[in-house]
Amino acid sequence: MSLRIEDNADLGACTTFRVPARARRLIDVDEAESLARALEACGGEPPFVLGGGSNLLLTRDLDRPVLRWGARGTRVLREDGDDALIEVEGGEDWPGFVRWTLDQGWFGLENLSLIPGRVGASPIQNIGAYGVEMRERFAGLDAFDLQKGTRHTFDADACLFGYRDSLFKRAGGSRWLVLRVRYLLSRRPSLRLDYGELRTELASAGHADPGPREVADAVCRIRRARLPDPALIGNAGSFFKNPVVSPAVADTLGETEPDLPRHPSAAGVKLSAAWMIDRCGWRGHRDGDAGVHDRHALVLVNHGNATGEQLLRLATRIVESVQARFDVRLEPEPVIL
Repeated sequence: MSLRIEDNADLGACTTFRVPARARRLIDVDEAESLARALEACGGEPPFVLGGGSNLLLTRDLDRPVLRWGARGTRVLREDGDDALIEVEGGEDWPGFVRWTLDQGWFGLENLSLIPGRVGASPIQNIGAYGVEMRERFAGLDAFDLQKGTRHTFDADACLFGYRDSLFKRAGGSRWLVLRVRYLLSRRPSLRLDYGELRTELASAGHADPGPREVADAVCRIRRARLPDPALIGNAGSFFKNPVVSPAVADTLGETEPDLPRHPSAAGVKLSAAWMIDRCGWRGHRDGDAGVHDRHALVLVNHGNATGEQLLRLATRIVESVQARFDVRLEPEPVIL
């Protein structure tokens, strides 16, 4: 398949929330040579780019073309001693790509194991977990301008990476389709074990001196224990970002809420959104089939037949309750349409 077009397409199975929604036209493309034809199929309208659907909440049908990039392939572009520049197509599965790097003996992404989604979404979201962000290993990407039909190369500075943020999430960023991404990895492990939950899991498994594979396995165990499997119950992982506040605000909150987890960050102090949501009594809450996971308060779940609108209403109530109690405004992590 290089180009496939489906009108009145069902998007329910295209997202991990599995809420009902349809697209007027769904265009699947997996070769750069077919992108011009894909744009023609959009009829002059700007398409919405859909990846693996693991960071998306649809609250309505989409009366616009939807473009899904599915190119696959991974290659080592350059080896320089213990370091390697690795390029991977945007349609590759991220967990599968991380496993491949470990199997090949290239390290640096082990803390990002089992994050759902496709590789093309990794720089858009600047994915991160257990003390590591994607941008720390990022070495560039190629993107297609859906407005002009041209290709461009971006380095890290041009991507404007922030906490779960990048140029591609900001105004005008939706014009870019991420074709492929490059990472700089190493055969010399440089493990990041400063995340408390990760250290605890490694210790409980008896790994006093772990290697990258043991770190990846520990991360996978933690994620499987805390986060629901989208194949069993609809969800998009963490629904809210951990808020970042000034040190003064964090100190004030610490006086009234001494148990509130706080972590220094480049932009201030990062607070635990899950802890605040839990303190407001939302963990395990259910409104019909829209609910909050009973093991992780950051995760909204579709118990079967929830609509996107119902999940968004629940998210809005959670935001309002956290704001009322802590005077901190939570922001959603997924794209909401």
